[in-house]
Amino acid sequence: MNMQENMNFDNGAKAGTIGGTLFCMVYTIHMEDIAKTVVLAAIGATVSFLVSIALKGLMKRLKK
Repeated sequence: MNMQENMNFDNGAKAGTIGGTLFCMVYTIHMEDIAKTVVLAAIGATVSFLVSIALKGLMKRLKK
């Protein structure tokens, strides 16, 4: 087996592994889990934004 054939085999094996993993993930993840993740991500982003604004305002007050 030459180097080119070996590389093709490795790429095929990687693609098969990634494809199988993604297929299993899609099959086992439920819509409720996705919705919960989206809601928690939105809450986390909002809290992070509000904390950064609060800290920015606090830093302005402390510098005066």
